[in-house]
Amino acid sequence: MTQAIRFETPAGEVRLGRLEDDTIIDAGAAPAVGFDGSDAAWQNIRTAAGTAYAKSDVKILAPVNPGKVLAVGLNYRSHVEETNLAHPDVPMVFAKWSSSITGPNDDIVIPREETRPDYEGEVGIVISRRGYRVTKEDAWSYVGGFTVLNDVSGRRAQLETPMRQFTLGKSFDTFTPLGPVVASVDSVDKDALDVQTVISGETMQKGNTRDLIFDVPTLIEYLTKGVTLEPGDVIATGTPGGVGDERKPPRYLREGDVVEITVSGVGTISNRVRDEV
Repeated sequence: MTQAIRFETPAGEVRLGRLEDDTIIDAGAAPAVGFDGSDAAWQNIRTAAGTAYAKSDVKILAPVNPGKVLAVGLNYRSHVEETNLAHPDVPMVFAKWSSSITGPNDDIVIPREETRPDYEGEVGIVISRRGYRVTKEDAWSYVGGFTVLNDVSGRRAQLETPMRQFTLGKSFDTFTPLGPVVASVDSVDKDALDVQTVISGETMQKGNTRDLIFDVPTLIEYLTKGVTLEPGDVIATGTPGGVGDERKPPRYLREGDVVEITVSGVGTISNRVRDEV
């Protein structure tokens, strides 16, 4: 298993590294995009032989600073069923602003106006090379790895207008916790990844990417019909059933909650929730 990580040293330097159990092997200064999933970036991670840091002695950062995050809604059958909506004929795509990215252990901060903050545990795909009009047959060669993502959603903002402000409601500051690593494609079961969301000790979501309506190659082919994907871009592939807004009664995020999202073979992000003061 090969896992790339981005971290801040005790001296305040932002570095890339290879995670080995609870030790990070320094792979050099992190570029602005972070770990972009390219072949050259993986070669650097795999051959790194720099300073070894205990994971507990550094601050773990989001592994990627993506130029864009392309998110997909209603992409798990279980989620479509809980919403009582029709299965989509094509992927339902929205954007998350890159300014919403936060680290795998940083706080999720709920704006004062947001009354319905929700969680969505997801598998994130990191793009490894520039691609336009990519076919499904070639799509996996554009994937640089997997990460864990929480598509935190302000349902008030998202749903309060007739046109549904997905991008705004899902792009508040800190509303995209990401990490803790990028796992290489060859180190996981890319077609059958488990996704689980636990909030303050209670399991809220359990799914597997076998339940995706549109798989990763289909998403890449669809998105690149008009959009050029760049190294380090992230695709958020959708969330399984169990979101808070569909529960009866609804279960929204509240101050003091700890949201843990785990993807098999990749890792866990753990973010405490706090209200804006």
